[in-house]
Amino acid sequence: MSPPAAGGLAGARGEGGGAGVGRVFVGAGCNRVVNNVSWGACGLVAFGAQNAVALFSPLRGEIVTTLPGHKATVNCTLWLPTKKDVLQIRSRERHYLLSGSSDGIIMAWKIDSGKREWTHALQLPVMHKKGVTCLAGRMVSDTVSIFASTSSDGTVVIWKMEDEPTSVGSCEVSCLHSISVGPKPMVSLSLAVLPGQGGHLILAMGGLDHKVHIYCGDQSGKFIKACELKGHSDWIRSLDFSLPVMMGSEVHSLFLVSSSQDRTIRIWKMNSDAVSSAHTTSRKEDIGIASYIEGPLFVSGNTHYQVSLESLLVGHEDWVYSVEWQPPTLLTDDEAHQPMSILSASMDKMMMIWKPEKNTGLWINSVTVGELSHSALGFYGGHWQPDGKSILAHGYGGSFHMWRDVGLGSENWQPQIVPSGHFAPVSDLTWSRSGEYLLSVSHDQTTRIFAPWRSQVSPGDVTCWREIARPQIHGHDINCVAFIQGTGNHRFVSGADEKVSRVFEAPLSFLKTLQHATLLKTDNSGDFDDVQVLGANMSALGLSQKPIYTHGPRETQSSISNDGPDSMETIPDAVPTVFTEPPVEDQLAWNTLWPETHKLYGHGNELFSICCDHEGKIIASSCKAQSAPVAEIWLWEVGTWKAVGRLQSHNLTVTQMEFSCDNAFLLSVSRDRHLSVFSIRKTDDGAEHHLVAKLEAHKRIIWACSWNPFSYEFATGSRDKTVKIWSVQDSSSVKLLVTLPQFHDSVTALAWTGRDRASNAGILAIGMDNGMIELWNISGGRASTDSSGSGSSPLSFACMLRFDPLLCHVSTVHRLRWQKSDSSDEKSALQLASCGADHCVRVFEVRDI
Repeated sequence: MSPPAAGGLAGARGEGGGAGVGRVFVGAGCNRVVNNVSWGACGLVAFGAQNAVALFSPLRGEIVTTLPGHKATVNCTLWLPTKKDVLQIRSRERHYLLSGSSDGIIMAWKIDSGKREWTHALQLPVMHKKGVTCLAGRMVSDTVSIFASTSSDGTVVIWKMEDEPTSVGSCEVSCLHSISVGPKPMVSLSLAVLPGQGGHLILAMGGLDHKVHIYCGDQSGKFIKACELKGHSDWIRSLDFSLPVMMGSEVHSLFLVSSSQDRTIRIWKMNSDAVSSAHTTSRKEDIGIASYIEGPLFVSGNTHYQVSLESLLVGHEDWVYSVEWQPPTLLTDDEAHQPMSILSASMDKMMMIWKPEKNTGLWINSVTVGELSHSALGFYGGHWQPDGKSILAHGYGGSFHMWRDVGLGSENWQPQIVPSGHFAPVSDLTWSRSGEYLLSVSHDQTTRIFAPWRSQVSPGDVTCWREIARPQIHGHDINCVAFIQGTGNHRFVSGADEKVSRVFEAPLSFLKTLQHATLLKTDNSGDFDDVQVLGANMSALGLSQKPIYTHGPRETQSSISNDGPDSMETIPDAVPTVFTEPPVEDQLAWNTLWPETHKLYGHGNELFSICCDHEGKIIASSCKAQSAPVAEIWLWEVGTWKAVGRLQSHNLTVTQMEFSCDNAFLLSVSRDRHLSVFSIRKTDDGAEHHLVAKLEAHKRIIWACSWNPFSYEFATGSRDKTVKIWSVQDSSSVKLLVTLPQFHDSVTALAWTGRDRASNAGILAIGMDNGMIELWNISGGRASTDSSGSGSSPLSFACMLRFDPLLCHVSTVHRLRWQKSDSSDEKSALQLASCGADHCVRVFEVRDI
């Protein structure tokens, strides 16, 4: 079955039915928790991205949708049917996805891969008082699934899901049983059907007490503890049952693999056996090695089961967070074949595939893949593709890593393109000068560049957005960014939780990579000879980034130190690279840095807001403040990088600033509920400025502001749930024109774009604290920037579009930015970028306006 395509069809229609919006791109990192990722039999990978459940297609390497609903961080996901339910998967188009969050809520989602639809099915009854940490289940018939959930409240709950076979496709979930496990919670679960038992189930759970607990039960949900498996010496982090395996002439055996923070993996074998009491007695008297290898006996139904330790796998050098059997394959006679192959993932930055050696039967490590980046901190989980051809890991940095076996005669595992994004709230973003790429900054201490990558092999194909560079990897949370306009090389300035603004300039390797991505000549492609910097190196403290020159000396790693590249004493040299295909995580994390060219000192507290005028001559910056002297806005001259002005007006943090379309005015809004408009004039000595107006504009904090790109109107948005439109009158005063109807939540982001200069018509994008986005038509008012006021008409406004919640953020929208468009066609599609507290960067296409 083909997975749902990227959500180009997903969208929303305006209230008048004219305008529509489609999803172009979603970039998001994976929550940094174990059990967060699940690769479904439908071909989609589900993972938690803050409070949303995101789905991505490994074939396209793109996130296709995010599912809103949870109010807390998503900890775990589970697909039903699972990859092991190969008999139930055949010709099935309706799949269910379960997700558990840190507030104890479990939700079910219906995914119809045939119709490319995903809908919220239901929220399960609340049974857990604390966060859900693991979900495990199996289908016991074509319509019935049994699954279990565990929580840090010390309970394990057994559930039953019945899928109605009607065309409507509803499902019912009921709670069958709750097991209390005491003060040491379970953090890993695995559920299987016992062979030859007519539906009897076995549940393994492991956690903080270092033991694997085995429970037996049936489809009624009543599970009874059968035995304990001892051997691990630290927390048990992952468990997985195989399908029954026929070993030679023996009856079917069931295998359980367990991994622990003691860095080892254990494989347990469970044989069904009609065990006599005499044999049991003689076993107790045996003091040979078999008594240590053979584990306990337990009974389920009419059958005894003998547990023995099949193998102890030692190879990882850090905590082993996940183990997973290779998914079974379906044979022609409707039998499932279980490959004897295990995938493990560890915090040592490695994934290993373990298989028994053909001659001796000893389990050995046959494949090792991993992340060699110095900045990496290991893997939280590893997963097989349903057909076993690819493996996927998710890491500490919210990143995915996928390898595919592309070998013909022998195994050859090669990295593949996967989605990427921030793993903490995204605080700001901006388009490049000509709008060919998007630059975002985040509290994950990185700056990232996303761009549409056009394939030269098949130009007719749909363009895919990729992360093409990571210009800044910092030691502080980054709060704001501004692209420096004007001519010359690509430059931006960013502000973080420090008192210094930092200026970065694009290296030669990025400029050439951008050419490959866009298949276009960049606006300064003829000036490549003038760019002498090839890339940048990270400093030992992770703050400044030093340039690597095209003709400069290169120190070799061996001449610096004898320590390995992953030791903390040395930082390996970056290798700036021109990419002809989208870079993968290892390359992004180290080889795509931009050199830092200047630091702007002056502010007394952490930077909070920054902006640049439209000619690229002046930068304005502000910092966190609780007094008027600290709340000054500093003006910096581009080129000399000197402070040329300190604007005093506000008493608390200035939250956003923006220059008017002709750079004549600077608008600022603040936590002190006031707006200020300053007159700014560039001079030979720097800049002249004076305060035009200061008004108490709202009843609560003002979070956002935006100028009309055609004239001197501007909008402000506040925590009081209102948006107000203002006008600068005769360059000497500010007048309130209109207040839009009150919104459902705090207004946190605004962006105004023009559509028709003659009628002064434009679109105001409004983002809110609940993640929702609306578009409003604004037209009339003063149509030009001259002082005559000719052509004025009453300002009119109307809501033209409310985005579908499936398209929107699930937490606060931090910034909205319209792509700069040179098109004079007012009917052409526009692109709107947004970022938010849900770790997401999103790009929308607004059409049919």
